Amino acid sequence: MTDEIKKEFFEVLRSVGPVSIVVFLFLFFISKGEILNFTIGFIMVILGITLFLLGINLGFLPFGEAIGSELPMRGSLSFLLIFSFIIGFITTIAEPDVRVLSTQIDYVSNGAIPQFLLVLSISFGIGIFVSLAMLRIIYGIGFPYLFIGGYVIIILLSLFTPQSFVAIAFDAGGVTTGPVTVPIILSLGIGISSVLGGKSALSDGFGLIGLASMGPVISVMLLGVLYS
Repeated sequence: MTDEIKKEFFEVLRSVGPVSIVVFLFLFFISKGEILNFTIGFIMVILGITLFLLGINLGFLPFGEAIGSELPMRGSLSFLLIFSFIIGFITTIAEPDVRVLSTQIDYVSNGAIPQFLLVLSISFGIGIFVSLAMLRIIYGIGFPYLFIGGYVIIILLSLFTPQSFVAIAFDAGGVTTGPVTVPIILSLGIGISSVLGGKSALSDGFGLIGLASMGPVISVMLLGVLYS
């Protein structure tokens, strides 16, 4: 356990450290009065992310793989798809990046685009496409067909969606690749592909995030069409 904590701590320090040094030097020459607040924030970020990643590696990843390996044993495709949708939907609601985006949009739009509605739309899109990703693993559908089909839909929708929603939609696709959603979806896919005969966890268990991230883009664009 101690080794895991040290490992996560130094990984976070290597990631956050260089950026923090640049900001610290900037504050030293521009605004020395903020150095103390920044230092306190830096320490809290290091400790918080370390504990968060420790929880992801010790809890979320084994949970996702266990669920993924158990679902195919149920012998029901509909159950697998429904459960995959629920997992994608719930984890997206809990995703911090999604909360930040929805809060900022709610603030900038003065409440014209409600926060809860945007979160639900993004979560619904992820849930649908996580289920589609599970179908891809089961039936061996090629990624090129799914990506081409998905982006054709996105391009067509962009012709009818207000420009403000187009911008929000693409950001929505990006924020779903956060520290909560990614481990769950990846481990779920790896767990499912590892127990299915003829499937490779390496070739079938990855690429799911790229596929799932198209879901929010489409769902937010559809929301924009309804708003218009």
